[in-house]
Amino acid sequence: MATEVENAQVAGDVTAPVAQDNPLLQPSALQYQAPDFNQIKDSHFEPAFEQGMSEHLREIQAIIDNPEPASFNNTIVAMEQAGSLLTRVSRIFFNLVGSDSNEERRALQSKLAPMLAAHSDSIYLNADLFARVEALYKQRVTHEMDAESTRLLEEYYDKFVKAGAKLNAEQKVTLRALNEEHSKLTTEFSQNLLKLSKAIAVVVEDKSELEGLSDSEIKAAAEAAADAGHEGKYLISITNTTRQPVLTSLKNRELRQRIWEASAYRGTSGELDNRPLVKRMAQIRAQKADLLGYENWAEYQLTSTMAKKPENVFSMLNSMVPAVVSNTKAEQADIQAMVAQEGGDFDVQAWDWAYYAEKVRQAKYDLNESEVREYFEFNRVLHDGLFYTMNRLFGIRFEPRPDLPVYHPDVQAFELFDHDGKSLAIFYADYFAREGKRGGAWMSSFVGQSGLLEQKPVVVNVMNIPKGPEGEPTLVSFDNVTTMFHELGHGLHGMFSNVRYPSLAGTSVSRDFVEFPSTFQEDWASNPEVLANYAYHYKTGKAIPAELLEKVLKAKNFNMGFDTLEYMSAALLDMEWHSLPADAPQQDVEKFEADALAKHGVDLAAVPPRYKSTFFAHSMGGGYSAGYYAYMWSEILAADAFAYLGERGGLNRKNGDWYRKNILEVGNSRAPMESFVKFRGQEPTTEALLIRRGLKQKEEG
Repeated sequence: MATEVENAQVAGDVTAPVAQDNPLLQPSALQYQAPDFNQIKDSHFEPAFEQGMSEHLREIQAIIDNPEPASFNNTIVAMEQAGSLLTRVSRIFFNLVGSDSNEERRALQSKLAPMLAAHSDSIYLNADLFARVEALYKQRVTHEMDAESTRLLEEYYDKFVKAGAKLNAEQKVTLRALNEEHSKLTTEFSQNLLKLSKAIAVVVEDKSELEGLSDSEIKAAAEAAADAGHEGKYLISITNTTRQPVLTSLKNRELRQRIWEASAYRGTSGELDNRPLVKRMAQIRAQKADLLGYENWAEYQLTSTMAKKPENVFSMLNSMVPAVVSNTKAEQADIQAMVAQEGGDFDVQAWDWAYYAEKVRQAKYDLNESEVREYFEFNRVLHDGLFYTMNRLFGIRFEPRPDLPVYHPDVQAFELFDHDGKSLAIFYADYFAREGKRGGAWMSSFVGQSGLLEQKPVVVNVMNIPKGPEGEPTLVSFDNVTTMFHELGHGLHGMFSNVRYPSLAGTSVSRDFVEFPSTFQEDWASNPEVLANYAYHYKTGKAIPAELLEKVLKAKNFNMGFDTLEYMSAALLDMEWHSLPADAPQQDVEKFEADALAKHGVDLAAVPPRYKSTFFAHSMGGGYSAGYYAYMWSEILAADAFAYLGERGGLNRKNGDWYRKNILEVGNSRAPMESFVKFRGQEPTTEALLIRRGLKQKEEG
């Protein structure tokens, strides 16, 4: 069914009277059913969900009651067509909860979570419905179906089985209870993180403590404090990772420690303590996996991925640990030497790393991050960087659509046109940080592509770039520039989708493949031709000097040991949580983390995991449980693919069209590795990844 949304499977058999003026009850009249945010009110969501769940169940029951023998059309295609209202309201609601939340939306999210879980169970645990799917699956070799239809049937069968369709009645009761509790806990975890982002912001009394920040950054901190009711003070917002960008510049060591601790220890005390939720969620997942016949949650999750088994993930990560740790310790030695050179008499700590690493980088490359930002003005990066690159690769263009309503004034709407002038999609750009938006960066869809449903995609990219002070331009770090390219890679995966069935469209691929098209696009940010088109000083309009650009590119892999280790530590922590057996007791969170890191030899005190368990949204609150490794797995594919196109001439339409045809257009209509091999001609190797991360030199010649 085309009823899955980023953070929830839609579900619940509730009926209720619905006002006829509810704009959610009918497809939007705007182009490609783009939501009419001018008409949608929060009060519209609950009745629309109730009617959507009721209609969906009636449609499912009609499939079950069909007296005709099960056929692909009257069962599988019928399920693909079912639930349109529920899909529509779910996509809009959950996108807004993530990017523009408020108390009313969060309260409704909490109320809906168990209802949606129950609704999903009422479908996937229905024995009569599964009997029809199973009959078709067993006869699939005798049916004359095209490859995409066969793929869809197999995906449905696997989904039903993994949802518990083969369990007995008593086991299904147990599973329903676990699913309901789990949905409540993941919702509470995610909402706690949203509340914590405001609660743990650091308020600074004295401007002198902010030495090292630019005038613009200090002004922005003063404005943020005033907005939060701290007139005359300065507010430092905490981003979603353990590491905080501001630590690169702040000279005051006590303030650095205070900021780092606010980040690292969030969700470990008070009303927003996430530790009980982490303990129980890990236990629930293990119990659910056991009920379904798996040793642990990781094994359950990985059956439908490229990795297939947990041991393959552990093997991939552990094989890199010695080189990465060695590299990181060498970086730490350089940083410790800089501490001594600056007159410091202390061992480098986690809150010191970024500050002194920046000094080491400046000493090695004579590179000032604040100076670099002046060449990356947001609008220029967007139009002359991202959009220019995608035009060179695919011939596409993004045209502003100010007539389309948006859900926040910071959001921009665009229409995507193909090289032949054909309209392809609507794209929303939501790049700036604000209260009510969860941390991080992501892509999602308001409308998914489908030939069957005659739908074109409506896609959104969301980030948390600090916005420039009122009346001043927004200057973007090179890391954020790269992330903009990354997220548009996801966006194009959704917007270029050209498949028949909605369940197989766009980014509906395995977790360890979905990050490939996004990571692939990152390296265009540092392509010489691309840089020459967008890296201009925001005041003078002069191109970035060749000498400075050379420093930027040389420094790209600086601190890569740290970057890789903090990521791998989080990925290993995620895998360890989800390798617990069902009979394991609830864990002490801090002890479990320490033991997991020590087990794999990644326990460097100055380099904590990118996310700790209590704010690890990917692992605990989102859809990446036992899947955070996917970024590294996908990077292997991306690095290999990018190097391959480099050998074929790099940035040109021929390469872009080939990549689009074999990767971006096909969604999950065939196995991911099959798509990669069709594009690349062979399976990937890790050589390009090692070169990309500066762990191996590229051989010339």
